[in-house]
Amino acid sequence: MQSEPGCRFCLANNLLVDTPWLESDHFFCLGSIDPLSPHGIMIIPRRHSETPFELNATEWAGLGEMMAKARERLAPHRPDGFTVGWNVGAVGGQSVFHTHMHIIPRFKGEINEGAGLRRVLRPVKLLDADA
Repeated sequence: MQSEPGCRFCLANNLLVDTPWLESDHFFCLGSIDPLSPHGIMIIPRRHSETPFELNATEWAGLGEMMAKARERLAPHRPDGFTVGWNVGAVGGQSVFHTHMHIIPRFKGEINEGAGLRRVLRPVKLLDADA
């Protein structure tokens, strides 16, 4: 598999701070280390790529199986919904430049209930400076 020196998500570099809990030919999964998303999961391709736009057809074909397995792993927590997505590029919020999909379980009553991707896509209207 192609790896990038210094990338902490390239398994060949041995830089992970935790152990993958699921692996396939093309992906592995990690649990979130973010205290604000304790049940979150990341699906990470084994081959180094920086964005999902670089995934090949074989990787796309295997992604669905990994998503299903991630959902199975989250089932005991009984989430009421999910936020699933990618941060692409520094401006898009990406901080580790190795492709990774976030699967974040969501629960009724949580502080950010109902705050999904639309919060980013529909920013709050700025107040008129003259008002």
